[in-house]
Amino acid sequence: MQTRTVGRSGLEVSEFGLGTMTWGRDTSPEQAAELLDSFVEAGGTLIDTAAAYGAGEAERMLGRLLRDRVRRERLVLATKAGFVLRNGQRTVDTSARALLADLDGSLRRLGTDHLDLWQVHAWGTAPIEETLAALDFAVSSGRVRYVGVSNFIGWQTATAATWQRAVPGRTPIVSNQVEYSLLARRAEVEIAPAVRSAGMGLFPWSPLGRGVLSGKYRHGIPKDSRAASHFAWFTEPYLDKRSRAVVEAVARAAEGLELSPTQVALAWVRDAPGVTAPLLGARTPRQLQECLTTVEVRLPAEITGALDDVSGGPAQGRDRNPE
Repeated sequence: MQTRTVGRSGLEVSEFGLGTMTWGRDTSPEQAAELLDSFVEAGGTLIDTAAAYGAGEAERMLGRLLRDRVRRERLVLATKAGFVLRNGQRTVDTSARALLADLDGSLRRLGTDHLDLWQVHAWGTAPIEETLAALDFAVSSGRVRYVGVSNFIGWQTATAATWQRAVPGRTPIVSNQVEYSLLARRAEVEIAPAVRSAGMGLFPWSPLGRGVLSGKYRHGIPKDSRAASHFAWFTEPYLDKRSRAVVEAVARAAEGLELSPTQVALAWVRDAPGVTAPLLGARTPRQLQECLTTVEVRLPAEITGALDDVSGGPAQGRDRNPE
């Protein structure tokens, strides 16, 4: 697996990252161990988690694996803060108090003394200068190496990046993590240009369109799928008529190239302008193995262009006539 630099920073990550949102609920400890082993064996380094995933259980599982199976220094360990559980409800709290409490908890659960990348999980109601000051403190205290944001829209990304660059000594924002796929290209409108202007990296989550681009829903809803479980709300927005047309185009391209729809959809995202590393949210080792085969896939320019057109038009910054 190749490595890529995160924006204009010195941080380097593998071309795909391993996401852990399902760990502790839909992915068992045994499956998580297999996922991590396969990912690292394929040359993967970036592992993305969050304090909110499984109310901390995803981090606990990963921490146990770091002790037992993989050396900490082999990985680029990324987590997120700012979601808290209050009265049974998840709430965005980006105050310095909440963020730094999340940081302490994450380090404890992961069993490490530092994070390679610490991200604000979402824009909150706390003053942005307070939120960003917490990031500065985390870095100056040695507990964090780089900082980023997640789910920030365009103006929020620009605001955070500009604030940090306004005064020498503040820690730069190196990345934004947002949903991006052939079924969700809204990031191209304002987020991607803001990220590019600020010299940041872009980590797409759900690059398979919440699983729909794998083609598994073309003929119905499998009983063992997310759409048939407590994640139905997550998948249903992409089971509409427009999404079906994009999925069929991906399937036709895959058939012509003798690839799987998963490989085609992931290769398109990975090689989209400005993308650093898509995050693979595979729930099972079998799903991850198929994703990892994309490392060797490069789509022909005419296929990439056709997928651009059917899913929303030319991607800003893509060369439609490469030599």
